[in-house]
Amino acid sequence: MKYQECLDFLYLQLSSYQQSGRRAFKENLDNTVALLNVLDHPEHKIKCVHIAGTNGKGTSAHAIAAVLQASDYKVGLYTSPHLKSFRERIKINGHQIDQNSIRNFVKKHKDMIKVISPSFFEMTVAMAFDYFATQKVDIAIVETGLGGRLDSTNVIDPEVALITNVGLDHTDILGDTLEKIALEKAGIMKKNKPVIIGSFQNRLINLFKVQATEKEALLIQLSDQYQITPKAKGKYHISKKDELLLEEISFDIKSKYFVKNIPGILEVLLQLKKKGWKISPEQMVSGLGGITTSTGLKGRFQILSNLPKIIADVSHNLEGIIELMDQIKILEHKQLHIIYGAAKDRNIDEIFDQFPKEAQYYLTTGNNSRLMNLKSLAEIGEKYRLEKREFLNVNLALTFVKSIADKDDVILITGSTFIIGEIDAL
Repeated sequence: MKYQECLDFLYLQLSSYQQSGRRAFKENLDNTVALLNVLDHPEHKIKCVHIAGTNGKGTSAHAIAAVLQASDYKVGLYTSPHLKSFRERIKINGHQIDQNSIRNFVKKHKDMIKVISPSFFEMTVAMAFDYFATQKVDIAIVETGLGGRLDSTNVIDPEVALITNVGLDHTDILGDTLEKIALEKAGIMKKNKPVIIGSFQNRLINLFKVQATEKEALLIQLSDQYQITPKAKGKYHISKKDELLLEEISFDIKSKYFVKNIPGILEVLLQLKKKGWKISPEQMVSGLGGITTSTGLKGRFQILSNLPKIIADVSHNLEGIIELMDQIKILEHKQLHIIYGAAKDRNIDEIFDQFPKEAQYYLTTGNNSRLMNLKSLAEIGEKYRLEKREFLNVNLALTFVKSIADKDDVILITGSTFIIGEIDAL
């Protein structure tokens, strides 16, 4: 089988959340366990860090991987969804899984896949663990897809787990309250293993305590232990309980919301150090200063060009959009142009309510069947009296906006990973 034939087989044979939404979500781990059993349980042959959360889990995973890479470890990284290429989901030291490895996996296990009939995500998780074990990584950073308890990645017994935060997203699957969603994410807690709650949410404190007690996990809830002090020229001083950890550190992820993930990221690294992993302050500074370059992370307040400044950002739920708009407000610009497209299941009303009325809007859709059509987007835009135009895809929108924008304007592209993934310039 050729590489493209393998991808076609996987996409056509297996239900994908990226294409099908809720219909692709499985309410048990049976298929994942069956796949891994055939593969001789590669997940037992690798050390892992497990990360769940509503926002920030992808950037946290890449940041932790970057520091461990800077510490001279061979680091696997499993994340989802991908923006441009399927191969983005599975990396070692920033290098995407090669086409031959994917082709050989599918060719060797095609019949088994047909019998078990896993979802696309279940199959991808099994492929990742098999690849990491075969390549003998020192450690793998594993991001959950949805929730935690029933997520296909939840077959590992990690060195340490991180729950970045809990917000109201994917409520049709995970539950319609913070408490219900927190229970799902708490499912990644494991006996005698540290689990870090990176965002202090008062109403969830006791819930996480109860869950950690039941699962005999070692709970670490972060509140004000870390102090992150901005300094000149985009640098920070970071201390923990008044002990200076990192001095004059900067991040190549330029989003302000990324800084909120730093306590959880650093606590994961400190917990790994306690377990014998060798990570120096200098390696932390080096790793966190080169996250995008060393891991290939894209779409997080990514500046595609200047004059005018063009920014691509995958923020798509309410919490993410609020943080994004707060950062856009402090950018100096003449006119703000927002290119926006969203998935069908997104609550657009609450997001449009956050958008500045003085901006120019360019509503768009794309090739993914889960994207909201232009008519539906436009109707909601009219309700909020947004000054808007409509385009069939993001690149047509971007070409038009660039043709009319002043060099001192800002062009923001956001709303869905599907939209960001279709940007030619990304």
